[in-house]
Amino acid sequence: MNLPPLASFRPRLLADLRGYTRERLGKDIGAGATVGIVALPLAMAFAIASGLKPEAGLWTAIIAGFLIAVLGGTSVQIGGPAGAFIVIVYGIVERYGVANLLIATASAGVLLFLMGLFRLGSLVRYVPVSVVIGFTNGIAVLIGLSQLRDLLGLQIEKMPADFFNQIGTVARHIQDLNPWAFALGALCVIGLFIWPRLWSVDSQFRRQLDQLEVVSALRATSRLPAPVVALVTLTLAAWLLELPVETIGTRFGGIPQSPPAFTLPDFSWETVRLLVTPTLTLAILGAIESLLCARVADQLSNTPKHDPNQELMAQGVANAVVPFFGGMPATGTIARTVTNIRAGATSPIAGVVHALTLAVVVLAAAPLAQHIPLAVLAGVLLFVAWNMGEWKEFARLRHFSNHYRLMMVSTFLVTIVFDLTVAVELGLVLAFVLFVRRQSNIFRVDPVSRDGRQVVYRLYGSLFFGAVAKIDPLTAEMEWAPPGTHLVLDASHLISLDTTGLDALEQLQQTLEKRDGKLSMTGLNEQPLSLIRRSGFAQKLHPGL
Repeated sequence: MNLPPLASFRPRLLADLRGYTRERLGKDIGAGATVGIVALPLAMAFAIASGLKPEAGLWTAIIAGFLIAVLGGTSVQIGGPAGAFIVIVYGIVERYGVANLLIATASAGVLLFLMGLFRLGSLVRYVPVSVVIGFTNGIAVLIGLSQLRDLLGLQIEKMPADFFNQIGTVARHIQDLNPWAFALGALCVIGLFIWPRLWSVDSQFRRQLDQLEVVSALRATSRLPAPVVALVTLTLAAWLLELPVETIGTRFGGIPQSPPAFTLPDFSWETVRLLVTPTLTLAILGAIESLLCARVADQLSNTPKHDPNQELMAQGVANAVVPFFGGMPATGTIARTVTNIRAGATSPIAGVVHALTLAVVVLAAAPLAQHIPLAVLAGVLLFVAWNMGEWKEFARLRHFSNHYRLMMVSTFLVTIVFDLTVAVELGLVLAFVLFVRRQSNIFRVDPVSRDGRQVVYRLYGSLFFGAVAKIDPLTAEMEWAPPGTHLVLDASHLISLDTTGLDALEQLQQTLEKRDGKLSMTGLNEQPLSLIRRSGFAQKLHPGL
């Protein structure tokens, strides 16, 4: 048996460097520096929300971002820690510990690389969009819920991982609300919504400022990313006013100013067996997120279409490496990729610059990070969660079929109440069952003519395991047909046939044979004809095929 060839390892960077110009380099440096600054608060926020130290997110963004840019199959995608992983990582840390998270991440990296190597990148496209929207919205709700502790300044030592216990824990401690923390978090969220609208082309604020002499300086300010503006201004306000709020320094003791050391997690095959489910979850979610992000990049940029298999191999290498430096799972990130594209990126060099910019900022300004209030980072994550969810899809449900509604709503609810793994499994099972039902409804057997002992029926659609029950009434009819009946099946509209459908036809032929009857099939298309001949059933038909 000839196996399909393995995917070749060809990073997009090699192709993009051909004919690379100084003009493109300038655009990539500008875009990369912009994204690097944007990634700073997000990387810290994602790590803290996942139950890890902030440096875990920062060095994941640096190391994984660099590797994904250099080895990936897209021109402008930015890799790093993502909001979609928060709920999964937090659950793994709570149940198995940080050391086992590192093992699961490295194992998921190996799986991702093998998925790309064996050309499985295209399979991710078969995940129904209703399932993707359902679990994306569910994750957004869980991210928002997980940030209530820091947003409200509640004195909760450790938040539980499941939905109902989180609600109960917050409700029991709501009397400890810190108004200063809540004010900082609320101002952060409001500012993140207002900042880009202030500087939009059609805003009244922008039109009034156009008449001032300092417009050039103000326009330079407008190019600052909203999360960075919120982080700097609110951190300064909290520090200058000496507000009684929890910060990175008070909870984690600050961020180390040196690069992380290479360390080996405590590895054993017994541990790996325990982590099968978390590993599969991280690998599947990483593949879906990275390839969805790559598709978004294809739509927004003028760069060549992404190579899904190369992208999965790059994601695999990144996730296999970062755990040895204390990192967390990484994937393609839509928000930072879109920022990269809008900033003018033309090649993976922008992703490399993004990682280097972030490394310089971390190494040079790590001591300042200890003053960042956790309530501000919570506000950033609430904004991320809001933008992550596709909330308009709930309003549009009335325009879609009941099948679509069932898959999306059930995936959404199961993601919130149970976990993402169960939600994706349920969504895919529902998609399979509903697809089988839809296809079985398409298949039908229609009478055409009856001339003495010759009866003609016509088959439509696909005769497969989900539709064979529609052959049973015809078989029952032939049990009472006159002896010597000749049944002709017009198969010119039969699209496909599987072995279960073939078995139903054989039973029909045997029923006729018992009453000295015969079965003919006409107009067979290529696939049904090939199966009938290979199975030997063709010799039992009249006349033989």
